[in-house]
Amino acid sequence: MDLIKHGVVEIIPEDELVKKIENSIKTGKPLKVKLGCDPTKPDLHLGHSVVLRKLRHFQELGHIAVLIIGDFTAMIGDPSGRSKTRPQLSFEETRINGQTYFEQAKKILLPERVEIRYNSEWLGKMTFEDVIRLASKYTVARMLERDDFSKRYKSGEPISIHELLYPLAQAMDSVAIEADVELGGTDQKFNLLVGRDIQREFGQEPQVIITMPLLVGTDGVEKMSKSLDNYIALNDPPFEMYGKTMSIPDELIYDYFLLTTDLPPAEIQKIKLQLQDPNVNPRDLKRRLAWELVRMYHGVDEANKAQEEFDKIFVRKEIPEEIDEFEIDLEEQKIRVVELLVMTGLASSKSEAKRLIQLGGVSIDGSKIGDIDAQVELDKSFVLKVGKRKFLKIKPKIKN
Repeated sequence: MDLIKHGVVEIIPEDELVKKIENSIKTGKPLKVKLGCDPTKPDLHLGHSVVLRKLRHFQELGHIAVLIIGDFTAMIGDPSGRSKTRPQLSFEETRINGQTYFEQAKKILLPERVEIRYNSEWLGKMTFEDVIRLASKYTVARMLERDDFSKRYKSGEPISIHELLYPLAQAMDSVAIEADVELGGTDQKFNLLVGRDIQREFGQEPQVIITMPLLVGTDGVEKMSKSLDNYIALNDPPFEMYGKTMSIPDELIYDYFLLTTDLPPAEIQKIKLQLQDPNVNPRDLKRRLAWELVRMYHGVDEANKAQEEFDKIFVRKEIPEEIDEFEIDLEEQKIRVVELLVMTGLASSKSEAKRLIQLGGVSIDGSKIGDIDAQVELDKSFVLKVGKRKFLKIKPKIKN
């Protein structure tokens, strides 16, 4: 229970979980611990790792992890925390995204103790009669008790009928696999509780639910999300992962150690005390955090390389040894920096390029560009830098 409770927000109800574990030990039958992931995007990030790591804890205790890839529910779109309806995805889109999930999840989970299921297996076979029977087991009043539905209803923001079906569809996942425990973020609490109710309606022993904190993104404000560009992806290259971690606000250091690393609780408590010590520089602890994360997903050697590269660029202000090159072949002797940024793909549009320049995020050979109309001579090679970590060596094709 100490391991299971590490970093969690709620266990509902805790006494039922104790009984399930005691019975599992007595009978030798492992618990089925469920985690559902809707593949709305193809990449997983550290925010997803919080619940995946808790799933790993159950595996280490001898239980079975059941990872539900919501290829069917993703077509509805989880309304949790949403102020408006999510755009619907096609079945083909959810399948393509779902294929990458397991490969990324294996970075954390023990492959030999995990079952992968797609919820189209059972949801896709339900008839309209089945849907009516399922819908009859829950009331509109209870559904509208949900905070995000309640707010949208009061503000006049539309709520589509298919969104009301989402918690019931997720609950059917628990029924289909006869889940003993279901994990989720705190924003999933309503959905997980509906799962308990629907399991009872189908004559099953209700699952225990465990909620985990929502990891705040690198901006220090919103929860980690790809759409907000405040995420650290599990597939990020070592240097990118290290640099993004170093950019988080100091107040998030402890939470990241607690929720995203495999350090023992005693070590994390020691770090908590160090953060309260005015003689300890939070940057040193952040360096350790960045190193630990790169080690976990890429190995010790890559963690050491990423740290050395970071020090070289940001501490010693040097240029990386290995940077990509871009050869430019133009008749003109000059080019506007805005156009160069778009041409090289360092900016997606001219408006973004101008914004980057105005924010002071563009430099050439170490000299910051401050004018959106600035031009650069194409008579020799130079290093173009965008933001803190993007470097590109521009090699003009010299005319004879």
